Amino acid sequence: MSKTQLFDLDGKIAFVSGASRGIGEAIAHLLAQQGAHVIVSSRKLEGCQQVAEAIIAAGGKATPVACHIGEMEQITQVFAGIREQFGRLDILVNNAATNPQFCNVLDTDLSAFQKTVDVNIRGYFFMSVEAGKLMRESGGGSIINVASINGVSPGVFQGIYSVTKAAVINMTKVFAKECAPFGIRCNALLPGLTDTKFASALVKNEAILNTALQQIPLKRVADPKEMAGAVLYLASDASSYTTGVALNVDGGFLS
Repeated sequence: MSKTQLFDLDGKIAFVSGASRGIGEAIAHLLAQQGAHVIVSSRKLEGCQQVAEAIIAAGGKATPVACHIGEMEQITQVFAGIREQFGRLDILVNNAATNPQFCNVLDTDLSAFQKTVDVNIRGYFFMSVEAGKLMRESGGGSIINVASINGVSPGVFQGIYSVTKAAVINMTKVFAKECAPFGIRCNALLPGLTDTKFASALVKNEAILNTALQQIPLKRVADPKEMAGAVLYLASDASSYTTGVALNVDGGFLS
């Protein structure tokens, strides 16, 4: 018997935002390992270059691109570049996110609120719009939004972040329904507590960590690589009849 080709991404063009570290970096490496040409993106080019170089050194294909998804002009420029260089996009992973404030909801700062909304909602939305237009032209594609368990069960002192992640889950369903006629699928990944720099305020605080672990049946924090497999499923033909789904990868937290 031959091995399945369901997870084969040969010839696919994939864009991963927030790919310079953490979950995004792990996703970029795995998609490239499966044959995709990965556009490695984050706010700063240097971090993207390092990840792209590592992918290429391992025999994969990657292109580093700087893009701050909280800036509309940069989204427009990046997709003009993708159209010019590749002429298509098959996979979009919206992973870049921000969570600038850790406080009681009553102490929410307006600038922190605006920044979180601009990146986590507006950024994901218009990245998906631009990607969707390219996918519609080429007959389809897969959009994966990295949301969070906080979108279902709000994190303590993470009010506006939790609100934006709830919006991402609903946004995923909107794109799934309205883009299905174009062969475009849209799904969300809901990571649980993962050992990344982004989550360091939680993971490095022993009191918070111990409280969190009591609520996680698997009793441990996830490794970023444990999120990548779920994204590969959602990006590949293995999930060809899966759209509008919010997939929990959380060690059982939401169960």
